[in-house]
Amino acid sequence: MLKKFGKTLLTLFSAVVTLFVCSPVVFAAEALPTGEPYTKVIFAVGAMIAAGIAIGCGAIGAGAGIGNAASGACQAVGRNPGVQGKILTTMLVGMAMAESITIYALVVSLVLLYANPYMRYFLG
Repeated sequence: MLKKFGKTLLTLFSAVVTLFVCSPVVFAAEALPTGEPYTKVIFAVGAMIAAGIAIGCGAIGAGAGIGNAASGACQAVGRNPGVQGKILTTMLVGMAMAESITIYALVVSLVLLYANPYMRYFLG
């Protein structure tokens, strides 16, 4: 119970800190003169940061999923070596599913960098 409360408190604290750190940047963007190259730079940097976060989160998730699948398969083969073929097939399908998440994250990152649908609103 205490561990769950600690996680909740840490999540809430992280959200508040993120809000306080990011909000001045958002309000500072309104003070920029329009038509200046600052808007283009802020938009490009924001897209780059978002793309990096997207691919980073996708890769971390896939890495954890693949590691978990390999660990479970190794334990299962260690307990029952006779069904190694079935376990290997199931493990490879699970790893492919986990890897597809990284590919989706890569697609999102490339869309943010090269075909951003919000570009017309910010850059005219």
